[in-house]
Parts: sequence; structure tokens; C-alpha cells
Amino acid sequence: MKQEVFLPDDYRPAEDEPFMNDRQLEYFRRKLMDWKTELLAGSRDTIEGLQDNTRNIPDVADRASEETDRALELRTRDRQRKLVAKIDSALRRIDEGEYGYCEKTGDPISLKRLDARPIATMTLEAQERHERREKVHRDD
Repeated sequence: MKQEVFLPDDYRPAEDEPFMNDRQLEYFRRKLMDWKTELLAGSRDTIEGLQDNTRNIPDVADRASEETDRALELRTRDRQRKLVAKIDSALRRIDEGEYGYCEKTGDPISLKRLDARPIATMTLEAQERHERREKVHRDD
């Protein structure tokens, strides 16, 4: 069983400390868990809202507008469901000791990038190369 890591409320990972030390890992674990909790709470609210709003609207235009709103909400929740899967994957990488390192090059991902996008799996340079290749192949 891992021991609890003390993390002050104002802690931010710094470049001058060892990369992916226990404090940094705990910082990112908490950040990911908080994000996941927030997304799941939003999903529950959406489900409850959709169940409560199943009413018969006689006006065709109003009904179409409500259906469009529902479709948009469901599409947003689907994107968030995929995001929760990526968060789970990042948490798994933390547990396995692989978090913070590029899956393509093995290089450390910058702390700024991880703080902005904690589910990042590639360095910025590797991500840009990947997107350029993807764009070239998509245009074929």
C-alpha cells in the first residue's frame, strides 16, 4: 500500500524538482480525479434532466428546438464520456509509472503541457508531427 503524499493546497509542479516525483504524481492524480468527478456529476445532471423533460410539446417548432438541444447535450456528454476514458488511462499510467513520458519518444512531457492537458500522452513536438502525418493521410 502506497503511503499518502502530503501536498500543500498551493503546490504547483516546478521544473527545478525531480521529474514525476511523488508530489508531482499526486498533484496530477488529484487534478485528474477532480476533473473526472466533475464530468461524472455533469453526466448525472444531464440524465436526470433528460428524464424530467420527457414531455409532449404540441408546437412542432418548439419540439424541434428541444430535440436539437437534447441532441447537442447528448453529443457533448458522449465527448465527455470519451474524456473520462482518457482520464482513466492517465490514472492507470500514473499507477504504472509511465505518466508524464511521451508514448512515441519516451521523452518527458513538459509540466506546462501536462498542467494544461493532464491527459496528454505525447510531447508537443511529437503531437505536432502526429497531426501533420494525420492531415497528409486524410487528404489522400
